[in-house]
Amino acid sequence: MDNRAEVRDFLATRRARLSPEQAGVVSAGGQRRVPGLRRDEVARLAGVSVDYYTRLERGNLGGVSDSVLDAIARALGLDQAETDHLYDLARASVPSRRKAPVTGVQKIAQSPVQHMLDAMTGAVAMVTNTRMDLVAANALGFALYSDMYRSTLRPANHSRYIFLDPGAHDFYPDWERAANVNVAILRRDAGRNPHDAGIAALVGELSIRSDEFRARWAAHDVRRHYTGAKEFGHPAVGLLELDFQVMELQDTPGHSLTVYTAAPGSASDEGLRLLASWAATENVVERARSADPVT
Repeated sequence: MDNRAEVRDFLATRRARLSPEQAGVVSAGGQRRVPGLRRDEVARLAGVSVDYYTRLERGNLGGVSDSVLDAIARALGLDQAETDHLYDLARASVPSRRKAPVTGVQKIAQSPVQHMLDAMTGAVAMVTNTRMDLVAANALGFALYSDMYRSTLRPANHSRYIFLDPGAHDFYPDWERAANVNVAILRRDAGRNPHDAGIAALVGELSIRSDEFRARWAAHDVRRHYTGAKEFGHPAVGLLELDFQVMELQDTPGHSLTVYTAAPGSASDEGLRLLASWAATENVVERARSADPVT
C-alpha cells in the first residue's frame, strides 16, 4: 500500500470530522471553506508550524518524533486505536523501522493451538489472521460459522463473507455494525502490516466487488476490538447473544484467538448446546476442515 497516501487520507479525514467547537478553537466567523478544522488550526493546537503540519499531512511522517505524533493525536482528538494507527503509519514511513511482514507457513491446524481449541468444548473458539481468514476453530467455531463454509469463496474469510455473501445480512442481525467493525479492524491491521501482500490483495478485491466495502475503507476508521458482545442469527439454532474476548497469539505473529461465551443459564447458553448437537449430526467440522488450508 502507498504509505504516503495512507498518511494523507488518514490525517485529512480525522481533521475533517472535528469541528472548531469540538476542538475548542475560536472561529473568526464567516463561511468556512473546509469541513472540520483547517490545517493552520491543527498546527496551532499541536504546537507546530503550519508548514510543518502541511508536510506531515502530505504523507511525510519519516523521522517525526513521538512527542510530535502525540501532539498531533491530541490536536485531532484521536482515540487509542487511532493513535496506535498513526504510530504504525509513522513506523512504515521509515525503512529502518519497518516491521518485516510475517513469513512462513503457520501450521495452526496441526499445532498445540489446535489442541487447545479442541479442548474448549463449552465455548466458540477460533483463530484468525490479519487478512480476516478463519485459520482454525473448535467444533463450536466451525458450527457457528458454518454458513461461511457453505460458500464457494475460499479461504473462509470474514470480510469476503460480510461483503460478498448475501447470507451475511441474516447471520449478523446488525449487519451495518458488523461491516463497520470488520473494515475498521482490517484498516488497523493494514497499518500494522503495511507490506502484507495478502491484505493489499483482499482490500483491492473487495474495493472492486463491493460498494459497501469501498465506502467504509475510504473513511479510514480504525478500531481496537478485544472485548464486547455480538449477536448472531444462526440458521439452525436462531439468535445467539455472545460475549467475546480476543487475544493475540505471541508465538504465531499475525494470528489472534477469539473466544465467544454465553451467560450461564441464558437462552444463548442453551443455544450453544443445541449448536454442538447440530454440528455433530451435520458433520460440520469434517466439511470445514476439508476446505483449502490457510496460513
